[in-house]
Amino acid sequence: MRLRDDPEQAEQDSAAIRRSDCARLVCILMRRLAACFFLTCLMAIADEPSAMAIRNARIVTVSGPVIAKGTVVVRKGLIESVGENVTVPADAWIVEGDGLTVYPGLIDALSTVGIPTTATPAPAAAANAAAAPAAAAATAARSNGPEDRPRTTSWALAADEIVATDRRIALVRGAGITTTATFPERGIFGGQGALIDLLTDEKPSRMVVISPLGQYASLTLAGRGGGFPGALMGVIAYIRQIYLDLDHYQAVKADYDRDPRGKQRPEYDRALEGIAASKRLLLPANRLVEIDRMVRFGAELKQNTVLYGGLEAYRPEAAALLKKYNTPLLVSLKFPVRAADSDPDEPGILRVLEQRDKAPSAPAELQKAGVKFALYADGIEQPRDFQRAVKKAIDAGLPRDAALRALTLTPAEIYGVADRVGSIEKGKIANLVVTKGDLFEDATTVQMIFVDGHKYEPQLPPVGPAGASGGGRGGRGGPGRK
Repeated sequence: MRLRDDPEQAEQDSAAIRRSDCARLVCILMRRLAACFFLTCLMAIADEPSAMAIRNARIVTVSGPVIAKGTVVVRKGLIESVGENVTVPADAWIVEGDGLTVYPGLIDALSTVGIPTTATPAPAAAANAAAAPAAAAATAARSNGPEDRPRTTSWALAADEIVATDRRIALVRGAGITTTATFPERGIFGGQGALIDLLTDEKPSRMVVISPLGQYASLTLAGRGGGFPGALMGVIAYIRQIYLDLDHYQAVKADYDRDPRGKQRPEYDRALEGIAASKRLLLPANRLVEIDRMVRFGAELKQNTVLYGGLEAYRPEAAALLKKYNTPLLVSLKFPVRAADSDPDEPGILRVLEQRDKAPSAPAELQKAGVKFALYADGIEQPRDFQRAVKKAIDAGLPRDAALRALTLTPAEIYGVADRVGSIEKGKIANLVVTKGDLFEDATTVQMIFVDGHKYEPQLPPVGPAGASGGGRGGRGGPGRK
């Protein structure tokens, strides 16, 4: 006798089959995902070679003779070897350098690149939205300083403010700039700078080469909000008083440390502690009278002084003063030009006309006089504008090799880091620029950039008006520049 099929049992059997099929499908998917993950890991490992070699390229070492046809080997972010007869390691990825030239990475000797600005990209701004009110309050407090130390934030460290999401990093790197001396620029004593390598997608701490680098000072009165110091001479008097206070502060601390018994402990002053920790003092000087004033002022303060600006450094008297006081100068590449909307028939002030005509010749005059100087972009962001500015100095008499040195080894020497960056030498950080053609020529293109051994492609500049670039420092640093 044939029994009728049980519908309930049939449904249970079908459900069991479906569950079994789903389980098999899940297993298949998991195996495929595991295989994809394994392949992805292999590709990631393959994308990070243990060593890299640029062979058969022209190598401009800066610190030594040019190698007509040689090889640079990079391993773990450092230059492992360089020369004509270098053996390429078996594990190295090879970049064929025929027709290419390798230069040291360029150093922007005075910059704000890496410090957040109002131009911070939207994703980064959104990520930090929750912290924005607190950050804004902290920034406002730092911009004014304590009541007894107006407009002083000498304790602030640029290294603590660096972000890898600054859009300018990739942009200026396209000009061959791999390293910047980045400084905060708030108030009279803005804070202590840091030398940073322009890495992206990295922790900000990995970008810092050395910190602190020095103290950035400004004489500008913009945005001071009233009160002391209310004039240029007041600012100079204030700076002088800060260093007098520092001498007294350190003397009292030393006396207390020798024998604290029976003595009141000295009050901690973070403004003076920030000044004391500064390796060098950066002072603004554009006009001849300012250069004269600041070299003497630096000598009076007995500080390791570096001037920045240099608008009228083309004057022989300026070079003589810098030479006499053995003071290096950071020269702004933002040379003055006539405003685009100005009347071409309107007569200008003679001094301003002279500055427009002769400012690009300042680096050449300093080089002839034997003055140590470096160049800085002063807010020029577009690679083409930067290249044109350097070319303008070359056309005004600066030898090409001197221009390269002023953007590589000399700034490294000024900041005391020539043992790490600034030239292509064994053991130094692998910051390199690979070009097709001679650097600073109009037809030359940057092919690739290496920062700490990481390879980057130059970023294409955004479409915009010709010659557009960011704000700079040269005009704000020294009073009286027109």
